[in-house]
Amino acid sequence: MRRFALFLALFAGTALANDADIRLSIEGAFTGAKVSEINKSALPGMFEVVMKSREGPRVVYTDDKGRYLVMGEMIDIKMERNLTQERMDKLTEVRFDSLPLDQAIKTVKGDGRRRLAVFSDLDCPYCKRLEGELTKVDNVTIYTFLYPLPMHGEAPRKSKLIWCSKDRAAAWADYFHSGRLPSGKGDCKTPIDENLALGAKLHIDGTPAMVFANGKRVPGYLPSARLDEMLTASEKSTPRP
Repeated sequence: MRRFALFLALFAGTALANDADIRLSIEGAFTGAKVSEINKSALPGMFEVVMKSREGPRVVYTDDKGRYLVMGEMIDIKMERNLTQERMDKLTEVRFDSLPLDQAIKTVKGDGRRRLAVFSDLDCPYCKRLEGELTKVDNVTIYTFLYPLPMHGEAPRKSKLIWCSKDRAAAWADYFHSGRLPSGKGDCKTPIDENLALGAKLHIDGTPAMVFANGKRVPGYLPSARLDEMLTASEKSTPRP
C-alpha cells in the first residue's frame, strides 16, 4: 500500500510538471496567448491545449512536454467526427437568451417557433446572399443585429436610417431586395455602438455571423436547406422555459 501511495504521489508530481512544461512552451510560442486548459486528447500521447487570446479561443495539440506542436483538425475517421470543430463549437457557443435581443431588428416568419440571431452589415455581399436564402426559410424568428464593418463607410448611416424607420423589419427587407432606403434623418437613438461592443466581446470579426438557439455559432453564409436543418436541430436540442 505504501508503494502504491508513493507511486501516485510521483505520478501526480510528474503530471503537474508536464502541465507546467506545456504551458511554458505554448505561451512562449504564441505571443499574448494564455493557456486556459490542458486535457488528454483522443490520440494517445497527445494533449489538447486550449488557448485564449484577443482573437478568441484556439485549440492545438502537443506532446507531454510541449516540445512538438500540431496545429489543425483532429478527425475520428471511424466515427466520422471532427473532434477539433466539436471542441471549438463548445468553446465559442453563446447562450441565446443572454443576447440583448431588444438591440436587434425582429422579423417573424410563419409561426416563428425557431430562432436565429444574425450579425449583419448592409453592404456585405455575403449578408445579401444570406438574406436571399432566409427568404426561403419559414417558421423562424430572426433577430438581426446591425453590425456595420469599418470597411463599408456608408453602412453606419444606412443602418441608422433603417433602425429609425417606423417598420424596421420591412425597411431591412426592402433595402436588401430592392435597394431602397427609408426617408428620414436617422437621428434617433440606435444600438449600433452597443452591437459593435457585443460583437467585439464575442470575437465577431466578419459578417454575416449567426447564432442558433442552442448556442452554436456559424460564421458566413449558408444555403437555405442547410439553414432549415440547423434551425430544426437547434430548437430540438434547446429546452424551452
